[in-house]
Amino acid sequence: MKHFDFINKVTLKKHIKGFPRTHALAIGTLGCSLLLFSAISPSKEPSLSQRQALAVELPLIASDTTKISLDTTPLAIDWKTETVKSGDNLSVLFQRVGLADTSLHELISSNPEAKALARLYPGQKIQFNVVNNKLENLRYQKNKLNTVEFNRTQTGFERLETSVTPDIHIAYREATIVNSLFLAGTQVGMEERLIMELASIFGWDVDFALDIRANDSFKVLYEEHFLNGEKLRNGPILAAEFSNQGKTFKAVRYTDSKGDSNYFTPEGKSMRKAFLRTPVDFARISSHFNLSRKHPILNRIRAHKGTDYAAPTGTPIKAAGDGKVVLAGTKGGYGRTVIIQHGQSYKTLYAHMHKYGRGIRTGTRVKQGQIIGYVGSSGLATGPHLHYEFYLNGSVRNPVRVPLPKSKSIAKAELDNFNTQTKPIVAQLKKYGGNIQIAATTQADDATAN
Repeated sequence: MKHFDFINKVTLKKHIKGFPRTHALAIGTLGCSLLLFSAISPSKEPSLSQRQALAVELPLIASDTTKISLDTTPLAIDWKTETVKSGDNLSVLFQRVGLADTSLHELISSNPEAKALARLYPGQKIQFNVVNNKLENLRYQKNKLNTVEFNRTQTGFERLETSVTPDIHIAYREATIVNSLFLAGTQVGMEERLIMELASIFGWDVDFALDIRANDSFKVLYEEHFLNGEKLRNGPILAAEFSNQGKTFKAVRYTDSKGDSNYFTPEGKSMRKAFLRTPVDFARISSHFNLSRKHPILNRIRAHKGTDYAAPTGTPIKAAGDGKVVLAGTKGGYGRTVIIQHGQSYKTLYAHMHKYGRGIRTGTRVKQGQIIGYVGSSGLATGPHLHYEFYLNGSVRNPVRVPLPKSKSIAKAELDNFNTQTKPIVAQLKKYGGNIQIAATTQADDATAN
């Protein structure tokens, strides 16, 4: 043992000579530590954990002037971008970046959501990260706001979707109707979808096929979504006002604590009724409810138990309310017909359809506003139109004039939150209207005159 210690001391002294003082001090300290360790356990090798500890500590002792840092910044991904061309499919894109079909199969089999990649369109860009002929990451832009990535894990591929929040601007439009709501809306710069949304908000109170008159007017406050200064789309209507034959209706959008959004009066009463007033948008009434009408084909007195809405073939027909389809089939002179039972008391009938809506069959349940069929002229019909009947407790009623039951209004427990959220919006609608009412109305009239 003494001989061993002497050799180590001499060797250590020899090697320290010529080193800087600080380095020599550090090495000397380390040497003493090693000698102490060998004296305690001269016949044993250091354990694995002890060797690992020494390996970590040695560089820290080696110099008092060197700072050790670990760079944890991830390496940048070397993306290869492929643009989809007409006739391309996912297999072709994989081949372009040097990947075999086995890589495509691995991606799709490990994550079923990758099947969405089968729906490619020309101009779309798909990005690949390939390492050692192996797919590690795949990325594509789902739309302007959402990007989807598939990243390799130990068990396959995981899907990650990231979203960008657009900038929201508030827009205002108003107009006085001269010919139609649709024409007045387009003349003040409203797109078709926004006009249809406006009509649906007030569709329970206003029959847009029968009740619209010249000099009716509307005001609407809505969102516009922008990204990097470019307009992406219109958002929802926030508040609106519709004046019809001297009566004014007001609506405001409210999102409740569950995240559901609906329209209410500023007082908290639901705009939504249990039934739509008309099941066809912007149609023309060609024949009214008349129990003593002469049938145009049979040429004899035959009660007309509903209202006929003339519209082009293929115009969508909507369910007037929630309910169950009790008939979807041919019914004599009615042609292709759908009958919906709404609870115990109400029933509606839709006849002369060109075809049924997707999934509509006897026994299916439908929601208010769901497309149940399309206007046609099947059965005894002189031209394309919808024949619509409304029943209350088994008795037929005039669908244009029958009082419609209301849906539930804001619960008392949520009324404070409703007022906090909606009062500023209603005030904003009033403010906009007061500032530009004359200019906007004049603009609409001038556009109509041209």
